[in-house]
Amino acid sequence: MTLIKVAAGVVNQTPMDWKNNTANIIGAIEVARQQEVSILCLPELCITGYGCEDYFMSYDIVEQAKKCLLEIVQHTGDIIVAVGLPLRHNHRVYNTACLIANKRILGFYVKQNLPNNGIHYEPRWFHAWAPGVVTRTEIDQMSYPIGDIIFDVSGVRLAFEICEDAWISNRPGRTHYDRGVDIMLNPSASHFAFNKFMIRERLVVDASRTFGCNYIYTNLLGNEAGRAIYDGDAMIASNGELLVSSPRFSYADYLITTAVIDTEFTRLTQVQNLGRLVREETWKIVATFDFPDIEPVAHQVATMEPFESGGAIKEEEFARAVCLALFDYLRKSRSQGFTISLSGGADSSACTALCGLMIRLADESIGMEQFKQKLGYIGKIQGAETVEAISKELIHNIYQGTENSSEDTLESARSLAESIGSTFYTININGLVETYTRLIEEQIGRQLSWKTDDVALQNIQARVRAPGVWYLTNVDNHLLLSTSNRSEVAVGYATMDGDTAGGLSPIAGIDKHYLRQWLRWLETIGCEVKGKHIRIEGLKKVNSLQPTAELRPQEYNQTDEDDLMPYELLDSLEELAIRDKKPPVDCYRNILVRYEGQYSPELMLQWTERFFKLWSRNQWKRERYAPSFHLDDLNLDPRTWCRFPILSGGFERELEELREYAAEKKIKRAKRIGF
Repeated sequence: MTLIKVAAGVVNQTPMDWKNNTANIIGAIEVARQQEVSILCLPELCITGYGCEDYFMSYDIVEQAKKCLLEIVQHTGDIIVAVGLPLRHNHRVYNTACLIANKRILGFYVKQNLPNNGIHYEPRWFHAWAPGVVTRTEIDQMSYPIGDIIFDVSGVRLAFEICEDAWISNRPGRTHYDRGVDIMLNPSASHFAFNKFMIRERLVVDASRTFGCNYIYTNLLGNEAGRAIYDGDAMIASNGELLVSSPRFSYADYLITTAVIDTEFTRLTQVQNLGRLVREETWKIVATFDFPDIEPVAHQVATMEPFESGGAIKEEEFARAVCLALFDYLRKSRSQGFTISLSGGADSSACTALCGLMIRLADESIGMEQFKQKLGYIGKIQGAETVEAISKELIHNIYQGTENSSEDTLESARSLAESIGSTFYTININGLVETYTRLIEEQIGRQLSWKTDDVALQNIQARVRAPGVWYLTNVDNHLLLSTSNRSEVAVGYATMDGDTAGGLSPIAGIDKHYLRQWLRWLETIGCEVKGKHIRIEGLKKVNSLQPTAELRPQEYNQTDEDDLMPYELLDSLEELAIRDKKPPVDCYRNILVRYEGQYSPELMLQWTERFFKLWSRNQWKRERYAPSFHLDDLNLDPRTWCRFPILSGGFERELEELREYAAEKKIKRAKRIGF
C-alpha cells in the first residue's frame, strides 16, 4: 500500500515568545502523533513568529531559534515534521523550512522568492536563495544540507514551496515536478484579507493537479504581532481535488487537519504526463522512515464551514477576523480589558459590539473555561459564569455628553451596553468645555463664536473627552480603543488627541459605508455558529440614526455626510485615487459614470476636489493613528501598506487640470442639449 496519513498544523504564535511558541509546536506534534500522522507540516517561521521585523537581523534571534529547534527535534519520534525558522549562513539570513524525521534533522529548504509588497518586507531581512544551489550548514557542530533540495524518505519524495514561492508564475513547483516529487509542503504566513481563502484554495488545488502531487498547505493563526491577522487556513489536496480544509478563526493555540493520501495515485498522473529528465545530483537528500501500514479511508471531500457557504461571507469574515485579533491583542498585551468612549454613533458602537461579539465567538470556539484560562492573568473574570458577567469586567463604556449631545445618542449608547452586558458610565463634560473656552477667550481678548471659530469649538469638545476616557482606562489597566473608520482616516475627519485617542484602532481598516451595513447585519442576522446566529440586538437604536459628530449646536442639524460628501462616493474616490493610483481627472470621470443620475456633475466635481485636498493635507494624521488591523488592499496604514508624503504639492496642478476638464465637458454638454 502507498497510503500515508498527513497533516497540516496551524499555530498561534507571538514574535520571540520562545517558551509558548515552542510549546504550541510540540503540542501540535503530540496531537498529530496521537492521531497516527506520519507527516506534519507547520507554518512559515513558526519558531520565531513571522512578525519579528528588524530583529530578524539580530544574531541572537537565530541562536534562540536554533535552541528551540533542537528542543523540538526531541519530540519528533516516529513522525516527520516540517518547521520554519530563520537561519544564518555565510553571514546572510535566510527564511528556511527544516525537515525532521524521527528525531533527526534531514536538512533545510530555503525560500527562493521573497515578497516585497503590501505588508511584507522580507528582502529587508532575508536573502533569496538561488534555484538549483545546494550546500551545507552547521548547527551545534553538525553539518546539514541547505538550499534547493528535495527529500527522498524511504522512496517518498517531499519538497517545499514556502508561501510566496507558490504565488509566482515561475514557481519552484515546476522544478519539483521534474524531480518526481510525491508531496509538496507549503508552510505559509499568509495574512488575512477578505475572500483570500478562495484564492489560496485555487492555488493549492491547481498546484496538486498541475504537478500531479499531494499538496499540504498550512498557515499561521490569530493576531501574531499586532496588525496582521492570520485565519489559520490549512488544506490538503491531491491530484486536483481538495481533500480537507481546516476551520478558520479558531481561538485555540494550535489545530491539526489530517487526510490520508495515496502516493501511487499521484504517481500515475506523472507517469501519464510528459516531463523533463533531471539528473539526480546534490538536490536529493536520502533518508529512511518506517511508514506505518494505513487502511484505506472513505472518499475524502472537503466541506466549507457554514458561515463560508452563506450569503454574507464578508460580514462573517470581518466579524471573526477582528474579534480574534482583539482577543489575541488583549491577552498578548496583558491588558485587563477594553475601554471605549461610546458616543452612541456607528463607529464607537461597532468597536463595542466587536468586543462583545469576541467573547461570544470565543465561547463557541473553545468554551468558557478555556477562554478564562487563556486570560488567566485577569483575576476578576475567573469567577464569572456567564458571557454577560465576563463582558461587565472586560468591556467598559463611557458616554461623555455636552449641550450638543442628544437623548437619541445617549439612549443608543446605553441600550447597546445593556445588550452585551458591558459596564456603562455617563458623565457631562460641558463644564470642562466651557472652562477651556473661557480661558482662551480671556487670553485672546475676544469671544469665540460658531461663525468665526467653528473648527476650534468642535475640536475642543472631542479633545476634552480624551483625558477622561484615558483616566478611566488607566484606573482599570485596560486597553483604550480608538474609534476612527477608514473613510474618516482618508480625509482626516477626526480630531487628533480627541476621538483618535487610544492604543488600538480596530475599525480603521474598514470604510464607513460598509460598516453601517455590517451593523445592520449584526443586529438582524448575525454570525452563524453551529446552526444558530449570534446577534447584537442592542444595535437597533444606533442603526436608526444618521451619522453625526454632534459637535455643533443641535439647531445646525450636523451630519457627517453634509460635512464631507456621501460616504459611498467618498469610498469610491478613495478606491480610485489611493488603491488604483488614478489622478483627479480619471477619478472624476469614473464617478460620473458610477453615480450618473444620483448627483449632479457640479457636486461630484466639488467632492472630488475636496477629497484630494483633504487626503494630501492629512497624512500627518494617518501617521499618528493607533495601530490598526489589515483587512484588505484598501488599507491606509502608512506603517504597513500605504505610504504618502506628509508634505506635498497637494495635487494643485492635477486639480487645475480637473477643473479645466470639467469646464470643457460642461460646454460640450450644453452644446449637445441646445444651450
